[in-house]
Amino acid sequence: MLYRENGQFKTSYTSDLQVFPIAQDRIGIALLLAFAVFAVPLLADEYMFRAILIPFLILALAALGLNILVGYCGQISLGTGAFMAVGAYAAYNLFVRIDGMPMLLAILLGGAFSAAVGVLFGIPSLRIKGLYLAVATLAAQFFCDWAFLRIKWFTNDSASGSVSVSGLSLLGWKIDTPHEKYLLCLGIAIVFAMLAKNLVRSHIGREWMAIRDMDVAAAVIGIRPVYAKLTAFAVSSFIVGVAGALWGFVHLGAWEPAAFSIDRSFQLLFMIIIGGLGSIMGSFFGAAFIVVLPIFLNQALPALGALVGVTISTAAVAHTEFMIFGALIVFFLIVEPHGLARLWSIGKEKLRLWPFPH
Repeated sequence: MLYRENGQFKTSYTSDLQVFPIAQDRIGIALLLAFAVFAVPLLADEYMFRAILIPFLILALAALGLNILVGYCGQISLGTGAFMAVGAYAAYNLFVRIDGMPMLLAILLGGAFSAAVGVLFGIPSLRIKGLYLAVATLAAQFFCDWAFLRIKWFTNDSASGSVSVSGLSLLGWKIDTPHEKYLLCLGIAIVFAMLAKNLVRSHIGREWMAIRDMDVAAAVIGIRPVYAKLTAFAVSSFIVGVAGALWGFVHLGAWEPAAFSIDRSFQLLFMIIIGGLGSIMGSFFGAAFIVVLPIFLNQALPALGALVGVTISTAAVAHTEFMIFGALIVFFLIVEPHGLARLWSIGKEKLRLWPFPH
């Protein structure tokens, strides 16, 4: 009975078109953000920051970028790991080669370089789509893997092929401890989530969705497919590139090209399928699921095996993880193609109508 719109009258177009039109949603989001900013740094330990919270925020940001391209514009991409790598290595080279380069500016410029590469590999989407476009973006993955492994300039002539960064700071604030890194990632994730939410509600977002639903009809009513598709690739690759720079700078600290392999691309694709295509919230749901599930299985399966007197090996746990991922993807594609975000929306609608369903 508390989740109602009764008495919440809109007296202007601005109030009617706001992101969270229901007061309870605004209060809930404000409380959630307050808890994430003030309570989590006090309650979580170092393991929680390093293994769960920081990876969750960065991968959610990458899934958000991929969701704009796949979920909102309908362009299949299997090269997300490559765009993350472009953002990471571009930010690294800017950071180490230019004296006094601010970390945040290097990360954002890394996203800009990733956007340029994304537009380059998005050009085939103007003539092909579906499986053929997926293969074209897969070529970006293989090309970037080869380039960052073989061209030594990208790694600053590192003999081992790995690179590392240290001394992170933001406007004089040294970022050393895990909770400081968490707050940095949280702030960037919040900013980009709000920007993406407003962007998909704007005219360009409606153009993306029109291209996704029927590109021929969209062209007939005056939407330019070239502009819509390439802007989707640019925005998506920019966000993914920023996530890749954060993954290298903040989470890993030192990395090599294998950190952004094709497995990363498939992992992000699984996130948006399970979380929900065409949903900002679904990107966070999918990232939370993918990050938490392996940790849960690594703890739960050996404990369950010990309870029944059976020894479960680490390999068996890893294989079980893959089987569960595959089963869940098939389940969501058949039962609920819009993923966990749709289930969340259904629950909210039922709560708004309870106890008078119709």
